[in-house]
Amino acid sequence: MSSKERHRTIVDVHALLFDQEGRVLLMERANTGYADGQAGVPSGHLEAGESVLEAVLRETYEEVGVHLAEGDAQFVHVSHRCKPGEDDRVGFFFAAARWTGEPVNAEPHKCARIWWHDPDDLPFNTVDYIADAIARLRGGGTFSTHGWR
Repeated sequence: MSSKERHRTIVDVHALLFDQEGRVLLMERANTGYADGQAGVPSGHLEAGESVLEAVLRETYEEVGVHLAEGDAQFVHVSHRCKPGEDDRVGFFFAAARWTGEPVNAEPHKCARIWWHDPDDLPFNTVDYIADAIARLRGGGTFSTHGWR
């Protein structure tokens, strides 16, 4: 009988902030070494001892300076993705239409700009798995895989 090593994966979180017009907040990534120049959303990795909900609240504040209450961040989608040469990842997407504060570029060393955009017509340079997750979510899908054979 052979023993297999237990699989471990990287977990990240993504905040889909929607304004009163239904637009989603996008961020142009810069100086991170990953997807620089592409449009993303407030996001980051899960830290040890932290729930995915705690992580999305923390990342949203760190990146765009707004406070989300636990009840305002609603789970909407999970994506299991892989890219050749990288570890696979599981990304939890949370949507919110309420928060405290005005969104600002709170990490200008990692983000060139932020702006509101129509989620049904995302820019061509949106990070592929984020665009895929938003499209699937808009169609009612709560789960996706991206990049698997």
